[in-house]
Amino acid sequence: MAHVYLQSPQEAGGLIEDLGRAKRIALDCEAAGFHRYSDRLCLVQLSTERTTYLIDPLAFDPADVLRGPLEDPDLPVVMHGADFDLRLLARDLRIRLRGLFDTQIAAQLLGEEALGLASLLESRFGVKLSKKFQRADWAERPLGEGMLEYAADDTRHLMRLADWLTAELAEARRLAWTKEECRALEAAAGGLPKEETPEDPVARIKGARHLSPRQLTALREALAWRDEIARAKDRATFRVVAEGPLIEAVAAHPRSVRELLAIKGFPPRLAEEAGASLVERIERVAQMRDDELRGYPRPERRGGTRITPDVEALAERLKDARNRKADELGLPRGTLLSNATLIEIARAGPRSLDALATVDGMRRWKAEALGEDFLKLIR
Repeated sequence: MAHVYLQSPQEAGGLIEDLGRAKRIALDCEAAGFHRYSDRLCLVQLSTERTTYLIDPLAFDPADVLRGPLEDPDLPVVMHGADFDLRLLARDLRIRLRGLFDTQIAAQLLGEEALGLASLLESRFGVKLSKKFQRADWAERPLGEGMLEYAADDTRHLMRLADWLTAELAEARRLAWTKEECRALEAAAGGLPKEETPEDPVARIKGARHLSPRQLTALREALAWRDEIARAKDRATFRVVAEGPLIEAVAAHPRSVRELLAIKGFPPRLAEEAGASLVERIERVAQMRDDELRGYPRPERRGGTRITPDVEALAERLKDARNRKADELGLPRGTLLSNATLIEIARAGPRSLDALATVDGMRRWKAEALGEDFLKLIR
């Protein structure tokens, strides 16, 4: 199947006509987060039964062309690992996708161990996908023919894979499970982003927990300095400077660019161009009073309440029941139910199947699979 590259609304006539008669479509998105500061939507791959289209949202806004079909719950949209792509579509194109069939979810609920698209296509059809452009910068222009062909492969086989997995799901009586998970993913990821309290930037930094409050405050300054440079250069933050050299810098407290250059792994050009500002920020923290410093962030407890010994004991019994059922169904234990959800169930103490199904993190199919065992333990 050939592909058509669309870079203007004037070129979209064939796509509009094709979408008008399509019985289902396959969809994928490419973003630039690995290379760029912004993870903006850079390419939309869409296959119908006849043609694969590569749509350039950096050249024109395709929202009006795509919104109707993608928001039609009666038009199946096959995707693989759709979570992030659904959020991209909602944020960048204001499209809330409906009709999702996620082949990764389907494979997961069949107990597949290798869930990547390449692995599934090779195991089912002997199709081998190239990995040449796996880390490509999709924001660069022009896109070479090799990149376009690579992108087209992400959707041109999806409908055939969906057919195969649907047959397996039906035989295993798990098709309804997949549909429920897909509807939940639509609801969670398809909404427009909400305002959230910014996360403390040091919370995800490996090794930060062992720093002193003064060093942690300096690290926050260093991360803010890196973020400003990354934003100005439109470059992923780790491509400006890795976190390890920043931790080394705040621990060493360099007093000059020369001392900054001596830190292993710190990019020399970056130190020469912008290092003076970082040295100044670190020195400013060194002059702060102790009461102005911030320590390591305390993680918030889920649900906001302490786990009591009774709740913890019940959660352990529920975990044993979950593990037995997962092994019986041939599913990974976390796929069947996460440990965090087990704690929420132990806290809530539901006394009926309906009540169990309303616990955060549950699904109806999970409640039906686990309900009898769980309710016995709770009662």
